Amino acid sequence: MPRGGAHFSPEELAQVLSHYEIGVIDQAKPLSAGNRRAPKMVVTSERGKFLLKRRPKGKDDLYHVAFAHAIQSRLSEMEFPLAPLVATSDEKNTILHLNNHIYELFEFVAGSRYDGSAEATADTGWQLANFHQDLTDFAQEWKPPGSSFHDSSTVRTHLKTTGTGQDKKLQRTAETLMTFYNASSIRVSELGFDSWPQQIVHGDWHPGNMLFEHHHLTALLDFDSVKIAPPVTDLANGMLQFSIVGNRPNPADWPDYLDQAKLVQFLNGYRKVIAPDENQLNSIPDLMIETMIAEAILPVAATGFFGNLSGLDFLRMIQRKAEWLNDNRDKLTQAITS
Repeated sequence: MPRGGAHFSPEELAQVLSHYEIGVIDQAKPLSAGNRRAPKMVVTSERGKFLLKRRPKGKDDLYHVAFAHAIQSRLSEMEFPLAPLVATSDEKNTILHLNNHIYELFEFVAGSRYDGSAEATADTGWQLANFHQDLTDFAQEWKPPGSSFHDSSTVRTHLKTTGTGQDKKLQRTAETLMTFYNASSIRVSELGFDSWPQQIVHGDWHPGNMLFEHHHLTALLDFDSVKIAPPVTDLANGMLQFSIVGNRPNPADWPDYLDQAKLVQFLNGYRKVIAPDENQLNSIPDLMIETMIAEAILPVAATGFFGNLSGLDFLRMIQRKAEWLNDNRDKLTQAITS
């Protein structure tokens, strides 16, 4: 496998593109972004610019992909910013199932990455609320499993097994995170989580899945994690993703705190469209702890690493941030509910 992970062979590329009416191909360049097991090509033709994606084998079934495409179609009708799917010329289907692989072709959307500005942060909160509002009454025969990072037996299993018999430091860190995770799960459940209305949520609302122009969202790029859950799970995850402070090479050097200003900016953008009730707002600090631990433990339990980062260093950073959230709960709750 060449550097950069999975790739398209010239023969595969030609066979796949023959199913689309995009005219004569001028150029095709690999795009190294996102999952390395999901190769992507930027294809320029006489009819425009497109992005071709092959989904990782075995990761998704056709029902889940079709469900995600139906969601994108609905959002497109509502003029929500996303990269439009391109249908095949023969079956007029946005899913191409060929040689046991699933392919998708999108119109290419240009844009820049999240710049950290207050305007962009508030806009992503506002667009998340639009996403939820546009899909409030969305229904199809097939539904994805109802699941979330809250009170998850899967998360607990990974926390329990991480480092067992191999790395005592990693095991002790996972045990500490289990204590935080359990305490937050109990508090959120006591606030009424199980009684809150459920609907389609995005499941992975973070800057890496978005393109911007002039501080405004121009395209939401990834719909692989759509599921059924209370919308506040998306809200808490988005507030975490846009306020977390990191990006230094070594997670041991990441600060403990979150950017409270961005956290509030994101929430205020959301509340321009949807007003969560008091219990949901009060649950957000604990939901942020739960989602942060859940996101971190799954890859570390599987590989010992988070991406290319040391699993121990990454989980210790998560522990410090969980401690900060817990210690600053009253201040954050006041900022969130005011």
